[in-house]
Amino acid sequence: MTGFEKLQQAKRFDMQKKPIRQRHYLRPVTWLLSYPAVWKHKLKINRKRMEGVKPPFLLLCTHMAFIDFKVTTAALFPHRANYVVAIDGFLKREWLLRNAGGICKRKFTNDLQLVRHIREVLTVNKDILALYPEARYSLVGTTAILPDSLGKMAKLLGVPVVMLNMHGHYLNSPLWNLKSRGNRIEADFSLLFTAEELKQAKTSEVNKVIRKAFEYDEYAWQKENKIRIAYPKRAEGLHKPLYQCPHCLREYKMYSKGTILGCEACHKQWEMSEYGELKAVRKADDEHTLTTEFSHIPDWYEWEREQVRQEIENGSYFFETQARVEALPNAKGYIPLGKAKLTHSMDGFTLEGEFDHNAFFLSKPSLSMYACHIEYEYFGKGDCVDLSTLEDTYYIYPEGTEFSVTKLSLATEELFIHHRSAEADQRRERILESSASLI
Repeated sequence: MTGFEKLQQAKRFDMQKKPIRQRHYLRPVTWLLSYPAVWKHKLKINRKRMEGVKPPFLLLCTHMAFIDFKVTTAALFPHRANYVVAIDGFLKREWLLRNAGGICKRKFTNDLQLVRHIREVLTVNKDILALYPEARYSLVGTTAILPDSLGKMAKLLGVPVVMLNMHGHYLNSPLWNLKSRGNRIEADFSLLFTAEELKQAKTSEVNKVIRKAFEYDEYAWQKENKIRIAYPKRAEGLHKPLYQCPHCLREYKMYSKGTILGCEACHKQWEMSEYGELKAVRKADDEHTLTTEFSHIPDWYEWEREQVRQEIENGSYFFETQARVEALPNAKGYIPLGKAKLTHSMDGFTLEGEFDHNAFFLSKPSLSMYACHIEYEYFGKGDCVDLSTLEDTYYIYPEGTEFSVTKLSLATEELFIHHRSAEADQRRERILESSASLI
């Protein structure tokens, strides 16, 4: 049976199944799996306005590494919770995840069924719903874009909103190099809104408070708290998010080894210190002075965002390549489909090809995705971007070396902002035209 035939015949993950209250017999298991890790990293929980706060409530959490779930479990002790988990988290362990309280979600899809499940947890079961709205690990230790719908959903649910902002998780195990560094960690555990406060607040105010609570900068936190990371390969993999050289402006020529980040095109190098700062240590071929463009890693990343934004604003952004494609229709495993053409343009993503003589086409318009999920060296298969429908998730591995999934991620966010702004401008023009016709 071919891969495409397997996909057609595969039973899709049952998204309709009601969430299961975390089984009592699994609660000690979750504690056993969580506490050794949080003790090892000397977790400190800072509580604010949490006196007397009991389930049900909506718990919003930052998302940086797998240890997030263990810290969340420790912070909620002795209460149980249901967790919204991406479908790949259920891989080969659906029974366990469901019975431990997991609720499946395909990333960056408009899933009304998920909202119904969340209401079931909060209003019927009277439990805690833990949500990681950034929906992917942080790339450079700073807050990812949050959807505007978050405040609206919080208002709709009508239960207290609690925040768990975690610190040190990214530093310990960044997405681009998952090796544990062993540093200490903290978490700010605070009540953002009581049910009554939420009722009185406007949706815009709720979003403003939530976004403020989600602010974090791991490298600033590291410097402020003097967190020393002596791991000798601490910069290896950093070229994945920092894919463009700020000196010669070449893309896709960055490399990293040990504590060094460098550019193959102009030969400039930067060293990452034990406190997470960058310092130029080798001049570029055409440079007479040694200048550090960005000592703070998130500043470099935001500079890359600005380069992408400029491409979008002048209408020149375009990416196209052949890519290997795998599908994940359920939690049983990935199904290799073959190769297809991946295009990312001003209009959004398209994936087009022929799998086993069957035509295939997937379109994800720019306004349908405020962000996208990427992975670096995913299960050793390479860098990938995944695109989902309500029934399938496709893991797409671009071929060659002249690309960066980080740039695809940045472009997805900036395209959404660009088109949403254009749409708002058109709406204002229509209103003005209608008003003028009444004069």
